Amino acid sequence: MSPEKPRKPKTCSPPRSASSPDHHQEQDDRIEYLDRKLSALGIRRKDADTQKVTGEVFDEVTLLALYKLVKKNVIASMGGSISTGKEANVFLAGKTDDAGEEISAAVKIYRLRTGNFTTMSEYILGDPRFAGIRRTHKDIIFAWTKKEYSNLSRTKEAGIPCPTPYAFDRNILVMEFLGEGTIPYPQMRLRLPGTPAGGYEETVGLIRDLYQKARLVHGDLSEYNILTGPNGLILIDMAQAVTPEHPRAYNFLFRDIKNINRFFANKCKTTDEHELFRDIVGEEFFEI
Repeated sequence: MSPEKPRKPKTCSPPRSASSPDHHQEQDDRIEYLDRKLSALGIRRKDADTQKVTGEVFDEVTLLALYKLVKKNVIASMGGSISTGKEANVFLAGKTDDAGEEISAAVKIYRLRTGNFTTMSEYILGDPRFAGIRRTHKDIIFAWTKKEYSNLSRTKEAGIPCPTPYAFDRNILVMEFLGEGTIPYPQMRLRLPGTPAGGYEETVGLIRDLYQKARLVHGDLSEYNILTGPNGLILIDMAQAVTPEHPRAYNFLFRDIKNINRFFANKCKTTDEHELFRDIVGEEFFEI
């Protein structure tokens, strides 16, 4: 028997790094493909008129989530930007209602590249509703989006004014647009509902109802995330809201009260922060 010929060693090309030109080209091709699919469905990113906006907001993951929401008939059209925050961009959109009519909606897109991972983690990892979540940047942002949807649903079910949440996918939340035509309702810092004293009492009532009826603490309440609508004040930006079981829930509640008292301090008489805190939580806090 003749000896077996030595086998030629296999060669393999080195893996493409995330920063290689080929990798970027593949990613660009996938994004372009999703963009074409969305365009075929009538969705065009009107507001993405700069490379910065395109790169930070409409990446591959976001476009895939957007495509899925369009295919599910949650989003019928996309318009321009409503607001740009530290962590998210909000766009005006169209949604088909149960009667087949297109109504205005707001599409909130949390940026995967620039989201404040540390701040988000503080609110999520102590929330028993999100125990066991992986601590990767992307998973935290996906959980943050789901958390806002859950908090809005809970707030709405308690009868407290807030946007109606419609759906979410990955880092995109679709909800009710609050405004007239294409103009959002003003923030409370720009317009009070009636007298300052009345606005203060209404705001305190929202904090109380949120805690007592929805069992939530907003956690970042200020004059910037309360809107003044035709029928009164409306809570927005609910992603960071926590249940009373969160280890820092009462710290967040006291901070919310301080923020509101600070805003109204030179406008009307306010209630002592400690007294207001005791009034909202009752005996519950002192029995813990």
